[in-house]
Amino acid sequence: MTNTHTDGGAVPTTDEDDRDPLFARIPRRDFMKAGVATGALTSLAGCTGLLEADETTAAASGTLDHEVPPGELDEYYAFFSGGHSGEVRVYGVPSMRSLMRIPVFNLEGAQGYGYDDETREMLEDAGGYTWGDVHHPRVSQTDNEYDGRWLFVNDKANGRLARIDLKYFETDAIVNLPNQQGTHGACALMPDTKYIFGVGEFRVPMPNDGRDVDDPSEYTSVLSAVDPETMNPVFDVKVSGNLDNGDSGKNGRWFFSTSYNSEEGVTEADMTQADMDWVTAFDMPAIEDALEAGDYEEVNEVPVIDGTKESPLNDGDRPIVRYVDVPSNPHGVTVTPDGKYAIASGKLDNTCTIMELDLLGEVDDPTDAIVGQPEVGMGPLHTRYDDRGHAYTSLFIDSQVVKWDIETAVESEPGSTDAIVDKIDVHYNPGHLNASQSFSSDPKGDWLISLNKQSLDRFLPVGPTFPVNDQLIYIGDDEEGMQLVKDTPTYPEPHDATIVHRDNINPETVYDPDDLALEPVGAGEDDITREDGRVEVRMINQRNRFGFQDITVQEGDEVEITTTNVETSENIVHSLAIPQYDINVKTAPQETRKVTFTADKPGVYWIYCAYFCSALHLEMRSRLLVEPED
Repeated sequence: MTNTHTDGGAVPTTDEDDRDPLFARIPRRDFMKAGVATGALTSLAGCTGLLEADETTAAASGTLDHEVPPGELDEYYAFFSGGHSGEVRVYGVPSMRSLMRIPVFNLEGAQGYGYDDETREMLEDAGGYTWGDVHHPRVSQTDNEYDGRWLFVNDKANGRLARIDLKYFETDAIVNLPNQQGTHGACALMPDTKYIFGVGEFRVPMPNDGRDVDDPSEYTSVLSAVDPETMNPVFDVKVSGNLDNGDSGKNGRWFFSTSYNSEEGVTEADMTQADMDWVTAFDMPAIEDALEAGDYEEVNEVPVIDGTKESPLNDGDRPIVRYVDVPSNPHGVTVTPDGKYAIASGKLDNTCTIMELDLLGEVDDPTDAIVGQPEVGMGPLHTRYDDRGHAYTSLFIDSQVVKWDIETAVESEPGSTDAIVDKIDVHYNPGHLNASQSFSSDPKGDWLISLNKQSLDRFLPVGPTFPVNDQLIYIGDDEEGMQLVKDTPTYPEPHDATIVHRDNINPETVYDPDDLALEPVGAGEDDITREDGRVEVRMINQRNRFGFQDITVQEGDEVEITTTNVETSENIVHSLAIPQYDINVKTAPQETRKVTFTADKPGVYWIYCAYFCSALHLEMRSRLLVEPED
């Protein structure tokens, strides 16, 4: 038995499917659609006008130059959120080869992340949590172009933002946002990454110190602005409803977030009663004026500005937050590359809402800034762009990506399907999607990745927890239509990605010691200092040896080891591993790391290199001798 999909693939089902009468009578795609739609049918009952899939979906036909032969390099970097792993995953595009995992909110032995003093302290100062949930990686920009300096990510679980230094592809700062829970976004204010915004989703009392626990009317969610240079909070703006996901305009004035739960309820039933919710449009110059005028209260040492619907700061000609009415429970808003429109997705409505930014600052009623509302399909979630005036929206319930023409949508009547250019099936239930350079003012319009929540019949079974499916789609041929070219199984659950041309990313391959906080240990500078129960060791590591053959300490001593990899050749990586003390500190060429521990277990403990570094790798070792107390 097979299910034939409109992408041209015939996917075999399992023997269990043949035996199960449910699967026997419902095709896999229809079964998935029915399952995810169950909870949303009431809101979608009025949806009509979907085009037939065989009329709108482009088959994956022809030969595309998407293969990257051995020894050749990809054209793009793709930075994927790692979801519950707390990491960022780096792929090459179009090969979809996994290049690197960057630990952020997690411990990671291969990189020694969380095991040396510096990264351990960074994680502890940011709350000391044992895990994080990375959702939305965003690369810094200058003049609305990716500058390759930093990558910012959010922690949906614990209310944090982190910064990754793209010179070395490593996390160098994490900030805990004290007034928000559920940081559902890491978005920058353009054109020059003036702020990084943590978009706080969950509504809680402010301050959340035990007051008003039984009074949801006193709960609030906040937008938190962070200085990208210092990674310190600058201000918060509290709002009505729950913030969700955001994006910036291109000229520094507007920041947008979808906002649901205008009912301000605490249960699913409470949060889905209203017909309309909002897109919140934050007027940044007006907010900065309020901050300068002292129109805020300080909560947890952060200025908090009142941007709720009832706030006095939203009266008059220049409200600091405008609430644009859109269909209930929107999910995801992005700004077009030219900065002309912001487009929000319906989620429980089958339309996208197009707002014109120039109108938004002029009209008395912000809803008058809505200039288009095309019908795109069932379950629209997120929208990205090419360089030819097209938008691409993920359809969670339809399990499709829809391509539509923006200006045609503006010129058409609300609810029209005239703007739809193409649809393609994906497998299955896409959440986010991203196109090459889509968040910049210069999208490339060649590759799109659909990050799907379900894979099911696409890969070998691996037990009850299935991989998810990141699918590569070619979007560069408007005549042939969208073409699915690659499935990529990955560990759950990534949420979003940013695709950046390799010319915009320039990582170093050897550390510059001047970029590191620690004083490096040079050749011939190995040294051991002992004083009052503390032992400080400074030593090099290089192919086949550590600076000291033996390090002798007394039981109970506090031991600090600073080590420098003195190699100058690329990719000769070493580590200093003492497993019985839970130590594995990685050092790349010219990198210096420090680890401190208490020698509380007498005995002989081998120090060895856990990276295969040369033919004599196994012989690269030293001894930690912990002498028992008298």
